[in-house]
Amino acid sequence: MLTLVHAPRSRSSRFLWLLEEIGEPYDIQYVSIRRVDGSGALDPANPHPHGKVPVLKDGASTVFEQTAIALYLADKFPGARLGPAIGEPARGAFLTTLAYYSGVLEPAFTSKFMKIGVPRGTAGWVDSDEAMTFVNARIAAQPYIAGETFTAADVLYAGAFALFMDSPLLGEKKTKALEDYVARCVSRPARAQAAAKDQNPV
Repeated sequence: MLTLVHAPRSRSSRFLWLLEEIGEPYDIQYVSIRRVDGSGALDPANPHPHGKVPVLKDGASTVFEQTAIALYLADKFPGARLGPAIGEPARGAFLTTLAYYSGVLEPAFTSKFMKIGVPRGTAGWVDSDEAMTFVNARIAAQPYIAGETFTAADVLYAGAFALFMDSPLLGEKKTKALEDYVARCVSRPARAQAAAKDQNPV
C-alpha cells in the first residue's frame, strides 16, 4: 500500500492530487512541519531527513523530493498515463520539465520571494521572469507543460501557479495562456477529490 507522508496546505497537497489521478488506494500519514509563520515543529515520525513533505512510502521503498515522487509514481503506474514510458519520444520533454521545476523554477521564485538576487553565472537557476518566459512560451505552444497530454509534471506546475496566480510574484508574467493552462489543469475531478482530503483528521 502506498502511504503519503503529508502536511495539509503544503507542497505535499499536490501529491494528494497526483495520487487521486492514479486512482490506486493509498494511506495518508499526517505529520507536523515547520511553517513560515513560525508555527509547527519537526515530527519524529517523518522519514524525511529535514522534516519536510512530501514523502512517499511504498513497501520497502521511501521516496522524497517532489520530482522524484512524481517520476516514481508515473513509472510505477503506467496505466494512469501520467508520464511517457522509457523509449517514447515524449519522455525527454517530460523528464526535462520535472527537473526544471525543482532545479530552476522553485529556486527562482524562492529567490524573488526572499528578495535575494540570483548569482549570475554560478547558480543553476535564473531570475523568475526569465524562467516564466520559458514556461509561458511552452504553454502558449501546447496545452500542457510537457506536451499534448496531462502528466505528473502538470500537477507540480499548475498546482504551484494556482496558489499564487493573483500574487505580485508573477507580475506581468501572468499571461492569458498561463491562466488558461492553470484552469485547464485544476478543473480536473481528481484535484477536487484531493482538496477534500487536504486537512488534518478530526
